[in-house]
Amino acid sequence: MIQDSHSVSQPQPAHHFLYHSPMPVRWIQCAHNDWCPLNTVKLGHVHFDAMEGVYIIWHGGKDPAVVAVGQGFIRDELSAAKDDSAIQAFRTYGLFATWAPIAARYRDGVLAYLAEHYNPKVARPVPTVEPVPVELP
Repeated sequence: MIQDSHSVSQPQPAHHFLYHSPMPVRWIQCAHNDWCPLNTVKLGHVHFDAMEGVYIIWHGGKDPAVVAVGQGFIRDELSAAKDDSAIQAFRTYGLFATWAPIAARYRDGVLAYLAEHYNPKVARPVPTVEPVPVELP
């Protein structure tokens, strides 16, 4: 477990896909199976050493929504998100994050799927590849 956080409802997807057998992934939660508050995740924790994969950042509040999705070294990516003014513009609603280790060969496709599925508020370039459906958090 990384740290304590408060329970938060998950954002609703922007689209519904009819793919068969999405790839199983393990979305990380913090202590007590709560979603991790982005701005207080302890990125110096050994958990993040060499952790590569994909991540989802969303805001809570009355109408939760995905703010950003991405891939790479999770420590670096979440650290950058803490300093990103476009992402931090949603901090008053509470920003939360989850991530999943994903093999490099699948990452572009998983990111494409997450971007299509959630249509994040902060749009970033997404690889032009066939989306790889995954189990969602």
